Amino acid sequence: MHAIASGTMDAYLDNAATTPMRAEALDAMLPFMRHRFGNPSGSHTLARDASRALDEARELVSSLVGCDPGELVFTSGGTEADNIAVLGVHRARGGRVICSAVEHHAVLDTCIGIGGETVAVDSRGVVDLDSLAQMLDPDVTLVSVMLANNETGVVQPIDEVVQMVRELAPAAVIHSDMVHGAPWIDLTGPTSSVDLISLSAHKFGGPKGVGAIVVRSGVQMSPLMYGGGQERQRRPGTQNVAGIVGMAAALKATVEHLDENALRVEALRNRLASGLVGAVGGTVEVATAARRVPGTLSLSFEGVDAQELLVLLDDAGICASAGSACASGATEPSHVLSAMGMSRGEARSTVRFSLGYATTSVEVDHVLSVVPQAVERLRS
Repeated sequence: MHAIASGTMDAYLDNAATTPMRAEALDAMLPFMRHRFGNPSGSHTLARDASRALDEARELVSSLVGCDPGELVFTSGGTEADNIAVLGVHRARGGRVICSAVEHHAVLDTCIGIGGETVAVDSRGVVDLDSLAQMLDPDVTLVSVMLANNETGVVQPIDEVVQMVRELAPAAVIHSDMVHGAPWIDLTGPTSSVDLISLSAHKFGGPKGVGAIVVRSGVQMSPLMYGGGQERQRRPGTQNVAGIVGMAAALKATVEHLDENALRVEALRNRLASGLVGAVGGTVEVATAARRVPGTLSLSFEGVDAQELLVLLDDAGICASAGSACASGATEPSHVLSAMGMSRGEARSTVRFSLGYATTSVEVDHVLSVVPQAVERLRS
Protein backbone atom coordinates (compact mmCIF):
# COMPACT_ATOMS: atom_id res chain seq x y z
CA MET A 1 0.00 0.00 0.00
CA HIS A 2 1.43 3.36 -0.99
CA ALA A 3 2.09 5.92 1.73
CA ILE A 4 -0.47 8.37 0.32
CA ALA A 5 -3.15 5.84 -0.66
CA SER A 6 -5.41 6.89 2.21
CA GLY A 7 -5.66 10.41 0.76
CA THR A 8 -4.75 12.02 4.09
CA MET A 9 -1.47 13.44 2.77
CA ASP A 10 0.17 14.53 -0.43
CA ALA A 11 3.77 13.91 0.62
CA TYR A 12 4.96 11.71 3.45
CA LEU A 13 8.58 12.71 4.15
CA ASP A 14 8.90 11.53 7.74
CA ASN A 15 10.18 8.02 7.12
CA ALA A 16 12.88 8.41 9.76
CA ALA A 17 10.05 8.57 12.30
CA THR A 18 8.27 5.53 10.88
CA THR A 19 7.68 3.92 7.52
CA PRO A 20 4.48 2.67 5.91
CA MET A 21 4.02 -1.06 6.36
CA ARG A 22 5.39 -3.17 3.54
CA ALA A 23 2.84 -5.45 1.90
CA GLU A 24 5.16 -8.41 2.53
CA ALA A 25 5.14 -7.70 6.26
CA LEU A 26 1.38 -7.30 6.51
CA ASP A 27 0.72 -10.48 4.52
CA ALA A 28 3.12 -12.43 6.74
CA MET A 29 1.53 -11.12 9.94
CA LEU A 30 -2.17 -11.61 9.25
CA PRO A 31 -2.36 -15.39 9.79
CA PHE A 32 -0.75 -14.96 13.23
CA MET A 33 -3.29 -12.30 14.13
CA ARG A 34 -6.14 -14.60 13.20
CA HIS A 35 -6.06 -18.41 13.40
CA ARG A 36 -2.33 -19.04 14.07
CA PHE A 37 -2.44 -17.32 17.46
CA GLY A 38 -0.60 -19.83 19.66
CA ASN A 39 1.87 -18.99 22.42
CA PRO A 40 5.30 -20.26 21.25
CA SER A 41 6.18 -21.38 24.79
CA GLY A 42 3.44 -24.02 24.85
CA SER A 43 3.51 -27.64 23.73
CA HIS A 44 0.28 -28.23 21.80
CA THR A 45 -0.26 -27.92 18.05
CA LEU A 46 -1.00 -24.19 17.94
CA ALA A 47 1.95 -23.44 20.21
CA ARG A 48 4.34 -25.56 18.16
CA ASP A 49 3.18 -23.78 15.01
CA ALA A 50 3.98 -20.41 16.60
CA SER A 51 7.32 -21.71 17.82
CA ARG A 52 8.29 -22.87 14.32
CA ALA A 53 7.34 -19.48 12.89
CA LEU A 54 9.46 -17.79 15.55
CA ASP A 55 12.44 -20.01 14.77
CA GLU A 56 12.11 -19.38 11.04
CA ALA A 57 11.92 -15.62 11.56
CA ARG A 58 14.94 -15.74 13.87
CA GLU A 59 16.98 -17.64 11.30
CA LEU A 60 15.97 -15.24 8.53
CA VAL A 61 16.73 -12.04 10.46
CA SER A 62 20.03 -13.39 11.78
CA SER A 63 21.15 -14.31 8.25
CA LEU A 64 20.31 -10.80 7.03
CA VAL A 65 22.18 -8.99 9.80
CA GLY A 66 25.14 -11.34 10.01
CA CYS A 67 24.81 -13.15 13.34
CA ASP A 68 24.00 -16.61 14.64
CA PRO A 69 20.32 -17.31 15.42
CA GLY A 70 21.21 -17.87 19.06
CA GLU A 71 22.65 -14.35 19.26
CA LEU A 72 19.40 -12.66 18.20
CA VAL A 73 17.05 -11.44 20.95
CA PHE A 74 13.66 -10.03 19.96
CA THR A 75 12.47 -6.92 21.82
CA SER A 76 9.64 -4.39 21.73
CA GLY A 77 11.74 -2.07 19.54
CA GLY A 78 14.92 -0.05 19.30
CA THR A 79 14.49 1.81 22.59
CA GLU A 80 14.27 -1.38 24.60
CA ALA A 81 17.18 -2.88 22.67
CA ASP A 82 19.31 0.18 23.45
CA ASN A 83 18.40 0.04 27.13
CA ILE A 84 19.16 -3.68 27.32
CA ALA A 85 22.56 -3.04 25.78
CA VAL A 86 23.64 -0.16 28.01
CA LEU A 87 22.06 -1.18 31.31
CA GLY A 88 22.63 -4.90 30.79
CA VAL A 89 26.38 -4.49 30.43
CA HIS A 90 26.63 -1.89 33.18
CA ARG A 91 24.71 -4.00 35.69
CA ALA A 92 26.88 -7.01 34.95
CA ARG A 93 30.27 -5.30 34.83
CA GLY A 94 30.14 -1.74 36.15
CA GLY A 95 33.03 0.40 34.95
CA ARG A 96 33.05 3.41 32.65
CA VAL A 97 30.48 3.86 29.89
CA ILE A 98 31.02 6.08 26.84
CA CYS A 99 28.66 7.07 24.03
CA SER A 100 28.73 9.67 21.27
CA ALA A 101 27.08 13.03 21.91
CA VAL A 102 24.63 12.50 19.03
CA GLU A 103 23.13 9.18 20.09
CA HIS A 104 19.39 8.61 20.17
CA HIS A 105 17.99 9.50 23.59
CA ALA A 106 17.46 5.80 24.28
CA VAL A 107 21.25 5.48 24.45
CA LEU A 108 22.30 8.99 25.45
CA ASP A 109 19.93 9.46 28.39
CA THR A 110 20.53 5.92 29.60
CA CYS A 111 24.30 6.42 29.59
CA ILE A 112 24.06 9.79 31.34
CA GLY A 113 21.70 8.29 33.91
CA ILE A 114 24.38 5.84 35.04
CA GLY A 115 27.18 8.40 35.04
CA GLY A 116 28.38 7.73 31.53
CA GLU A 117 30.49 10.10 29.44
CA THR A 118 29.90 11.52 25.96
CA VAL A 119 32.47 11.88 23.22
CA ALA A 120 32.24 14.94 21.00
CA VAL A 121 31.48 15.07 17.28
CA ASP A 122 32.86 17.50 14.72
CA SER A 123 30.87 20.06 12.71
CA ARG A 124 29.86 17.32 10.28
CA GLY A 125 28.32 15.27 13.06
CA VAL A 126 31.04 12.60 12.86
CA VAL A 127 32.45 11.24 16.10
CA ASP A 128 35.81 12.82 17.02
CA LEU A 129 38.19 9.86 17.00
CA ASP A 130 40.99 11.81 18.68
CA SER A 131 38.69 12.71 21.57
CA LEU A 132 37.53 9.10 21.80
CA ALA A 133 41.12 7.88 21.94
CA GLN A 134 41.85 10.18 24.87
CA MET A 135 38.84 8.86 26.78
CA LEU A 136 39.57 5.16 26.32
CA ASP A 137 41.39 3.14 28.96
CA PRO A 138 41.18 -0.38 30.48
CA ASP A 139 38.40 0.74 32.87
CA VAL A 140 35.95 1.34 30.01
CA THR A 141 33.38 -1.46 29.84
CA LEU A 142 31.01 -0.16 27.14
CA VAL A 143 31.31 2.12 24.11
CA SER A 144 28.16 2.96 22.13
CA VAL A 145 28.33 4.66 18.71
CA MET A 146 25.38 4.53 16.30
CA LEU A 147 25.75 3.45 12.68
CA ALA A 148 23.72 6.34 11.22
CA ASN A 149 22.18 9.34 12.93
CA ASN A 150 18.40 9.53 12.99
CA GLU A 151 18.30 13.33 12.58
CA THR A 152 21.05 14.07 10.06
CA GLY A 153 21.61 10.68 8.44
CA VAL A 154 25.37 10.95 9.10
CA VAL A 155 27.11 7.56 8.94
CA GLN A 156 29.70 6.99 11.66
CA PRO A 157 33.12 5.35 11.08
CA ILE A 158 32.24 2.16 12.92
CA ASP A 159 35.30 0.22 11.69
CA GLU A 160 37.68 2.88 13.01
CA VAL A 161 35.80 3.07 16.31
CA VAL A 162 36.00 -0.69 16.75
CA GLN A 163 39.70 -0.81 15.95
CA MET A 164 40.45 1.97 18.42
CA VAL A 165 38.37 0.46 21.23
CA ARG A 166 39.89 -2.99 20.77
CA GLU A 167 43.36 -1.45 21.07
CA LEU A 168 42.87 1.05 23.91
CA ALA A 169 40.02 -0.52 25.91
CA PRO A 170 40.31 -4.23 25.09
CA ALA A 171 37.81 -5.32 27.73
CA ALA A 172 35.06 -2.99 26.50
CA VAL A 173 31.87 -4.17 24.85
CA ILE A 174 30.97 -2.24 21.68
CA HIS A 175 27.33 -1.39 21.01
CA SER A 176 25.88 0.22 17.90
CA ASP A 177 22.35 1.49 17.43
CA MET A 178 21.76 0.51 13.79
CA VAL A 179 18.07 1.43 13.72
CA HIS A 180 18.46 4.29 11.25
CA GLY A 181 21.09 2.56 9.13
CA ALA A 182 19.17 -0.68 8.56
CA PRO A 183 16.98 0.57 5.67
CA TRP A 184 20.02 1.75 3.69
CA ILE A 185 23.16 -0.19 4.61
CA ASP A 186 24.05 -3.87 4.25
CA LEU A 187 24.35 -4.70 7.92
CA THR A 188 26.44 -7.83 7.47
CA GLY A 189 29.52 -5.62 7.08
CA PRO A 190 29.20 -3.15 9.99
CA THR A 191 27.82 -5.78 12.36
CA SER A 192 30.68 -8.23 11.95
CA SER A 193 32.95 -6.61 14.56
CA VAL A 194 30.35 -5.13 16.93
CA ASP A 195 29.25 -6.92 20.10
CA LEU A 196 25.74 -5.51 20.53
CA ILE A 197 23.40 -4.22 17.78
CA SER A 198 19.97 -2.59 18.09
CA LEU A 199 17.25 -2.79 15.41
CA SER A 200 13.63 -1.61 15.07
CA ALA A 201 11.19 -3.07 12.54
CA HIS A 202 9.08 0.00 11.83
CA LYS A 203 12.05 1.87 10.36
CA PHE A 204 12.25 -0.51 7.37
CA GLY A 205 8.61 -1.28 6.61
CA GLY A 206 7.82 -3.59 9.49
CA PRO A 207 5.31 -3.15 12.33
CA LYS A 208 5.75 -0.84 15.30
CA GLY A 209 6.47 -2.37 18.69
CA VAL A 210 8.99 -5.00 17.64
CA GLY A 211 12.76 -4.94 17.29
CA ALA A 212 15.83 -6.90 18.19
CA ILE A 213 19.22 -6.79 19.82
CA VAL A 214 22.15 -8.89 18.66
CA VAL A 215 24.15 -10.15 21.64
CA ARG A 216 27.38 -11.77 20.53
CA SER A 217 28.35 -15.02 22.19
CA GLY A 218 30.41 -14.43 25.30
CA VAL A 219 29.12 -10.92 26.06
CA GLN A 220 28.44 -10.62 29.79
CA MET A 221 25.23 -8.76 30.59
CA SER A 222 22.31 -8.88 33.04
CA PRO A 223 18.63 -8.87 32.05
CA LEU A 224 16.50 -5.79 32.69
CA MET A 225 13.37 -7.82 33.43
CA TYR A 226 12.60 -11.16 35.03
CA GLY A 227 9.86 -13.65 34.29
CA GLY A 228 9.84 -16.57 31.88
CA GLY A 229 12.84 -17.99 30.11
CA GLN A 230 12.08 -16.57 26.68
CA GLU A 231 14.87 -15.23 24.46
CA ARG A 232 17.52 -17.13 26.43
CA GLN A 233 16.39 -15.23 29.55
CA ARG A 234 17.73 -11.97 28.12
CA ARG A 235 14.24 -10.62 27.42
CA PRO A 236 11.45 -12.53 29.21
CA GLY A 237 7.82 -12.32 28.14
CA THR A 238 5.65 -13.95 25.50
CA GLN A 239 7.05 -13.07 22.10
CA ASN A 240 5.10 -10.92 19.64
CA VAL A 241 4.99 -13.66 17.01
CA ALA A 242 3.00 -11.71 14.44
CA GLY A 243 5.27 -8.69 14.83
CA ILE A 244 8.44 -10.76 14.64
CA VAL A 245 7.25 -12.56 11.50
CA GLY A 246 6.40 -9.16 9.99
CA MET A 247 9.81 -7.81 10.94
CA ALA A 248 11.54 -10.70 9.20
CA ALA A 249 9.47 -10.26 6.03
CA ALA A 250 10.10 -6.51 5.97
CA LEU A 251 13.84 -6.90 6.45
CA LYS A 252 14.00 -9.52 3.70
CA ALA A 253 12.21 -7.19 1.28
CA THR A 254 14.48 -4.32 2.32
CA VAL A 255 17.67 -6.28 1.73
CA GLU A 256 16.46 -7.66 -1.61
CA HIS A 257 15.96 -4.12 -2.96
CA LEU A 258 18.66 -2.35 -0.94
CA ASP A 259 20.92 -1.08 -3.72
CA GLU A 260 18.26 -0.07 -6.22
CA ASN A 261 16.20 1.65 -3.54
CA ALA A 262 19.22 3.53 -2.20
CA LEU A 263 20.10 4.86 -5.64
CA ARG A 264 16.54 5.91 -6.43
CA VAL A 265 15.94 7.60 -3.07
CA GLU A 266 19.31 9.35 -3.06
CA ALA A 267 18.49 10.89 -6.44
CA LEU A 268 15.14 12.11 -5.09
CA ARG A 269 16.78 13.53 -1.98
CA ASN A 270 19.43 15.35 -3.99
CA ARG A 271 16.79 16.83 -6.29
CA LEU A 272 14.80 17.98 -3.28
CA ALA A 273 17.89 19.49 -1.65
CA SER A 274 19.12 21.37 -4.71
CA GLY A 275 15.61 22.56 -5.52
CA LEU A 276 14.93 24.00 -2.08
CA VAL A 277 18.41 25.49 -1.58
CA GLY A 278 18.14 27.12 -4.99
CA ALA A 279 14.58 28.41 -4.53
CA VAL A 280 14.72 29.56 -0.90
CA GLY A 281 17.40 32.07 0.02
CA GLY A 282 19.21 31.55 3.32
CA THR A 283 18.71 27.79 3.23
CA VAL A 284 21.60 25.58 4.33
CA GLU A 285 21.83 21.81 3.94
CA VAL A 286 23.16 20.16 7.10
CA ALA A 287 26.11 17.72 7.15
CA THR A 288 26.88 17.81 3.43
CA ALA A 289 30.56 17.11 4.11
CA ALA A 290 29.82 13.77 5.77
CA ARG A 291 28.68 10.45 4.36
CA ARG A 292 24.93 10.18 4.88
CA VAL A 293 22.27 7.55 4.32
CA PRO A 294 20.27 8.27 1.15
CA GLY A 295 16.93 9.12 2.70
CA THR A 296 17.74 11.92 5.15
CA LEU A 297 17.78 15.63 4.34
CA SER A 298 18.10 18.28 7.06
CA LEU A 299 17.68 21.88 5.96
CA SER A 300 18.10 25.03 8.03
CA PHE A 301 15.83 27.87 6.87
CA GLU A 302 17.28 31.16 8.11
CA GLY A 303 14.84 33.26 10.13
CA VAL A 304 12.14 30.58 10.19
CA ASP A 305 10.85 28.67 13.20
CA ALA A 306 10.78 25.00 12.20
CA GLN A 307 7.66 24.22 14.22
CA GLU A 308 5.74 27.05 12.53
CA LEU A 309 6.90 25.85 9.12
CA LEU A 310 5.80 22.30 9.91
CA VAL A 311 2.29 23.55 10.70
CA LEU A 312 2.04 25.17 7.27
CA LEU A 313 3.43 22.07 5.60
CA ASP A 314 0.94 19.88 7.42
CA ASP A 315 -1.87 22.11 6.20
CA ALA A 316 -0.55 21.52 2.67
CA GLY A 317 -0.53 17.74 3.13
CA ILE A 318 3.20 17.38 3.80
CA CYS A 319 4.54 15.30 6.69
CA ALA A 320 8.04 16.22 7.89
CA SER A 321 9.64 16.83 11.28
CA ALA A 322 12.01 18.98 13.29
CA GLY A 323 14.75 16.61 14.43
CA SER A 324 13.83 13.32 16.05
CA ALA A 325 10.19 12.28 16.18
CA CYS A 326 10.83 11.15 19.76
CA ALA A 327 11.50 14.80 20.67
CA SER A 328 8.57 16.26 18.74
CA GLY A 329 7.23 19.38 20.40
CA ALA A 330 10.31 19.78 22.59
CA THR A 331 11.17 23.36 23.51
CA GLU A 332 14.91 22.73 23.53
CA PRO A 333 16.83 22.61 20.25
CA SER A 334 18.10 19.29 18.97
CA HIS A 335 20.99 17.89 20.99
CA VAL A 336 22.40 16.47 17.76
CA LEU A 337 22.54 19.83 16.00
CA SER A 338 23.86 21.52 19.14
CA ALA A 339 26.66 18.93 19.41
CA MET A 340 27.60 19.77 15.81
CA GLY A 341 28.14 23.40 16.80
CA MET A 342 24.95 24.89 15.39
CA SER A 343 23.56 27.89 17.24
CA ARG A 344 20.24 27.69 19.04
CA GLY A 345 18.62 29.73 16.30
CA GLU A 346 20.03 27.57 13.52
CA ALA A 347 18.92 24.39 15.26
CA ARG A 348 15.41 25.71 15.83
CA SER A 349 15.11 26.57 12.13
CA THR A 350 16.07 23.10 10.91
CA VAL A 351 13.56 20.72 9.33
CA ARG A 352 14.18 17.06 8.57
CA PHE A 353 12.73 15.66 5.36
CA SER A 354 13.20 11.89 5.41
CA LEU A 355 12.46 9.79 2.33
CA GLY A 356 11.84 6.07 2.23
CA TYR A 357 11.21 3.07 0.01
CA ALA A 358 7.69 4.32 -0.84
CA THR A 359 8.62 7.94 -1.61
CA THR A 360 7.79 9.06 -5.16
CA SER A 361 8.87 11.89 -7.44
CA VAL A 362 5.32 13.24 -7.23
CA GLU A 363 5.74 13.74 -3.48
CA VAL A 364 9.06 15.50 -3.98
CA ASP A 365 7.48 17.76 -6.60
CA HIS A 366 4.75 18.71 -4.15
CA VAL A 367 7.26 19.64 -1.45
CA LEU A 368 9.26 21.70 -3.95
CA SER A 369 6.13 23.63 -4.86
CA VAL A 370 4.92 24.27 -1.31
CA VAL A 371 7.99 24.97 0.83
CA PRO A 372 9.21 28.18 -0.88
CA GLN A 373 5.79 29.80 -0.49
CA ALA A 374 5.49 28.66 3.12
CA VAL A 375 8.92 30.04 4.03
CA GLU A 376 8.16 33.34 2.31
CA ARG A 377 4.90 33.61 4.23
CA LEU A 378 6.65 33.08 7.58
CA ARG A 379 9.45 35.50 6.79
CA SER A 380 7.04 38.22 5.71
